[in-house]
Amino acid sequence: MKQQWKCLAVALALGVLTGCSTTHTASSENVIALSDQGSFSVGGTYVTYPGTFSYDNFLAPEGQKAYGDHAYVFYQKPVNAREVPVVMQHGGAQTKRTWESTPDGRDGFQNLYLKDDFTVYLVDQPRMGEAGMSTVPAGDANPWGKAPLYYSETFFNLCRLGSNNELYAGSQFPAGAANIEAFQRSWNQYSGELDDNLNAQALGQLFNKIGPAVLMTHSMGGTIGWRTPQYTQNVKAIIALEPGGSPFLFPEGKAPQGIKASFAPLSASALEVSPEQFALLTQMPILLVYGDYIPEHQVTNPGQDKWRTELEMARAFVAAVNEAGGDATLIHLPERGITGNTHFLMQEQNNQEIFALIRAWMKEKGLD
Repeated sequence: MKQQWKCLAVALALGVLTGCSTTHTASSENVIALSDQGSFSVGGTYVTYPGTFSYDNFLAPEGQKAYGDHAYVFYQKPVNAREVPVVMQHGGAQTKRTWESTPDGRDGFQNLYLKDDFTVYLVDQPRMGEAGMSTVPAGDANPWGKAPLYYSETFFNLCRLGSNNELYAGSQFPAGAANIEAFQRSWNQYSGELDDNLNAQALGQLFNKIGPAVLMTHSMGGTIGWRTPQYTQNVKAIIALEPGGSPFLFPEGKAPQGIKASFAPLSASALEVSPEQFALLTQMPILLVYGDYIPEHQVTNPGQDKWRTELEMARAFVAAVNEAGGDATLIHLPERGITGNTHFLMQEQNNQEIFALIRAWMKEKGLD
């Protein structure tokens, strides 16, 4: 009876209707029934400025601490939640908004998983979004740490939506000026240095707090995902949507030769780690998913050609994991007859088809 009232209270507060049955059934298509939700910070550091704090110099740093470098986590637990939650890690210059509603207002992956009765943890990585406090400045080394961010054409091109703010023919991205503007307003500048290891440490602390879970990453979040098992034993699987923009991990002495993009700074990269560190990636199933508009040979379009090099590096990474005894799979959607997807495939018109493809893999791996 107490649990029934708790479920009802949460549902009423969220404006949804719920029942608290004891059997495990998928939620209704248009209803998300929650038993719990909340938010918290995990990880982080602080630095202390020397001196003595004084009321006479109230805004001075002397004797005060600067807190930062933590991750922010928002979670929702559905009624009759499945055993294994899903943790969602965004990519570069993005926030947890990546996983929320699509640009045209449909369910994003957050809701699709909730409606399939998965507890979902959305993460804002350290120095980003609602975890924007940093103990170090961004500096000139981080091009995404500036305000204003004059990168509308750059982002549009890098994400393979099209060029000159015109979508590619056959694109699955929601068409229309309002949806493109919603995409451009989803970006977020960093408040400090980009530190993949710091981000992975925070994720590791999250997994240590919540227990075994599936990690889903996007784009530059991919390298954070590859590093996270170094800080926790609770990663049950890694699902990486278009990982790239930062190093893939390889065992020492086995990193492939550099794969050059037409615009050299966008070339895919590899980072060698110890055999022991790399072996951690063989302890869980791994899935990589890539979309469309990725050329087979070098082209002058920087955004497209970047992803040619990333896909080639990803194939080498998958081969290295499997050679070491792991279980890694790469799905290139056009090879499955699914076309028109950009870098933001989780937000596009066929995102339910992509979701179903991933869920089929999860069921195959026993991740229900």
